[in-house]
Parts: sequence; C-alpha cells; structure tokens
Amino acid sequence: MSLLIVSMDNTVLNIALPSLQRGLHAPMSGLQWTIDAYTLVLASFLLLSGSTADRIGRRRTFQIGLAVFTLASLGCSLAPSLGWLIAARMVQAIGGSMLNPVAMSIITNTFTDPRERARAVGAWGAVVGISMSAGPIIGGLLVESVGWRAIFWINIPIGLAAFVLTRAFVPESRAAHARRPDPVGQILMIAFLASLTFAIIEAPARGLTSPLIAGCVVLAVAALAGFLLYEPRRAEPLVELRFFRSVPFSGATLIAVCGFGATGGFLFLNSLYLQDALGLDPVHAGLYMMPMALMNLVFAPISGRLVGSRGPRLPLITAGIALAAVGIVLAFTYSPSLPTAVLLGCYTVFGVGFGMMNAPITNTAVSGMPRSQAGVAAACASTSRQIGQSLGVAVIGAVMAGAFTAGRATPTFTADSRTAWWIIAGCGLAVLALGTITTGRWARATAARAAGDLDQVQPTKEPVTTR
Repeated sequence: MSLLIVSMDNTVLNIALPSLQRGLHAPMSGLQWTIDAYTLVLASFLLLSGSTADRIGRRRTFQIGLAVFTLASLGCSLAPSLGWLIAARMVQAIGGSMLNPVAMSIITNTFTDPRERARAVGAWGAVVGISMSAGPIIGGLLVESVGWRAIFWINIPIGLAAFVLTRAFVPESRAAHARRPDPVGQILMIAFLASLTFAIIEAPARGLTSPLIAGCVVLAVAALAGFLLYEPRRAEPLVELRFFRSVPFSGATLIAVCGFGATGGFLFLNSLYLQDALGLDPVHAGLYMMPMALMNLVFAPISGRLVGSRGPRLPLITAGIALAAVGIVLAFTYSPSLPTAVLLGCYTVFGVGFGMMNAPITNTAVSGMPRSQAGVAAACASTSRQIGQSLGVAVIGAVMAGAFTAGRATPTFTADSRTAWWIIAGCGLAVLALGTITTGRWARATAARAAGDLDQVQPTKEPVTTR
C-alpha cells in the first residue's frame, strides 16, 4: 500500500501537470520543481531513514512515514500557490523516505531465501504496474471532474488504511547494530543534489553564464568532493562506500540512475505532449498511457522470477534494449502528427522495459550485503532511483523549456523533443551496457570479495525481531 500511494502519486501528478500549470500560472521550471522538490528531498533522506529504521525499528519508522505522507498530501490539496505546493511536496517527501526502502528492508528480513526474495520483490514491484495502470485513469477523471487538487485526496484513505494494517500485521524488527547519524554527510549530500538540480532546471531561464548557476555548479562539485573525502574517515558513514567495491552493486546504482532518468523524462515529456501538443483531455491522455502501465504490471513479476531462476542479466538487457529502441524510434519520428499506432507501440515497449528493470536493481542491491545493514543497502538503490528521476525531469525539462508556452506547443517543439528522445535513448543504451558488464563471472567475484570485507567489520548477528 505504501508503494501504491507513492507510485500513484507520481503518475497522477504527471497527468495533472498541464491543469496545474494553468491553475497556478506556473512556468516550465515550476512544473519541474513540483516533481523534483519531492524526488530531491526523498533522495536526500532515504539513507538516513533506512539507517534510522534499522536503529529504532522498521515498523515504527514505517508508520511515522505513513502519517507524515498522508498529512502532507492533505496539505498539497490545500496549497494556495505554487510555492506552498512545492513546500508541501517537500514535507510529503520526508514521509515518503520512510516508506519504500523501509518496506523493502522488512521484505528482505522476512524472505531470507534468495529465490523467495526475488519473487517477493517481483510481486512487490508489480504494484508499480497497478499504480501506473490506475493512476493515469483515476488522475484524469479527478482532474477533469474536480480539478488538480483532487489528485492528492486519494492518498489519504489508503495511507490511513496502511497505518492500521501495519500496526496489526507487520512485526517490529531492527538491526542488532545500526549506524549512528552522520549529519555532516547528510548536509553534503543535500547540498550536492540540490545545487546540481537547481543549476540544471534554472539554467535555461538564467543562462549558463549566470553567477548563480556557476555558483551552484561549484557548490555541487565541492559538496561531492567533500562527501567522498569525509565518508571513508567515519567508522559508521551515511553511505558505506565499501558497498561500491561490488561491481554488481555499483552497476545496479548506475542502472537505477540511467533507467529512472529515462522514465522520469519520459513521463514528464509525454504528459505535456498528449495534452498540450495533441490537445487531449486528462482522461484520454491517461488512456493513451495505459499500454505502458499494463506491460509493467505483466512483466514486473516475470522479471522477479527470471532474477530468481537465471540471474539479473537477461531482464537488464531486455530493459536496456526496450528503452533504447523507444528513444531511437521517437527521435526519428516524433512530431505533433505522430501516428497513434506508433505512439501506442512505443508506450507498450517502454512499459516492458520498465517492468523488467525494477526487480534486478533491487535484488542486486541487497543480495550479498550483511542483513544487519539491509535498510542502508535498500535505501542506496532507492536513492539512485530518485536521483535518476530528478535528473531526468531536470534535464528533459531544461531541453523542452522553450517548447511549451501557456499550455500549447511552440514551433520549436519538434526539434526540442527529438533532442530529448536522443537523451532517453542514450540512457537505455547505458542500461544495456551496464547490465551486460556488471552481471558476469568477474562482477560476481567482486561482489563476493566485497561481502567478505564487509563481514569482517560488520556484526554477524541476526536482526532483532519482536511481535
């Protein structure tokens, strides 16, 4: 249920972007911040939430996250201006950071057999397909009949029900040894992500030579350098950099950034294209995107079973080929008069790729890592997804900044959109290459060595579980 409200919140919001743009008189950068304010805060606090859950209890952290997310959703629906909406989205993200990675940690400590865990992750990931299927339709109906504010209402009853069910059925668990807080590392991570994203989003309006943009770039580089220098000096860092000695883990991290960058840019671009370029209403725009959601629903559990029986290589290669193929086809054919059959076919193929990508990323991230640090390992994968989505929206939005004005497509739309699709194709090719390189025998050997190194310094006790 937590994955449902978080994923559906994202898909519903994308459908509502044109209506929100008109209702709040938001520029393109305002639409980008509506999405990226959430994903940036989420990415910044996922690791802290994961380690906190290992320390104080996963069920307790999960329930706090549900309460904050639900209340912030109410705040989003009442926002009187774009600034208030962005602020409420940031609070919503703080709650969201305590949901999915903590839920994945609960799953990891429940299903200890690798095959069972892979299947459980696939079933859990299939909820993304449900949310992607229901989200555009529900969102379209709400936007068309009530307005964009109604899209946040659906989180409230689901969040309340999830809170009650968690208290009734989820056992409390915590790690035998969890990391202490790392405030310096947390601040450096926030500074890096926020300054980099701000520079990308605001550069089209302010110019690359703007002192503010240049200052943000310098701050991002300095924060990243400081983070890489500071973290290895801590006995219990925010990010355990020794995880990245494992080539599969590092590959899963990069694949998540590239794959979700493509997905974030894809959803952002097509929501504007369907309604502003083609002139569809929100309901029909949601129906157009149904093939993508249905394919994700079908192929997410298939991917989980493939990872459990044959490993992550085949699903990752399939995902990379699908994302790259869609990007290349649309880079050559995209226009306001694109045939509907081509568009729906591309949505279908993209849904297959997205469905095949989730399970191998998550399973690779947590497999081989000490169970006492399951929350941190799962949060690393989730953080990579959110960073990728933030960068995807920021980059694609920056490319398309001049292509939409006042709810309509401008003459530069075709050229700008083709550039955007080449970027998405490049992300797909990166997933294909990384999925091939990081899943071979050599890569698995590095994972075994990294796990051995971590076992020498990490406690080997089982997590503490209480009813």
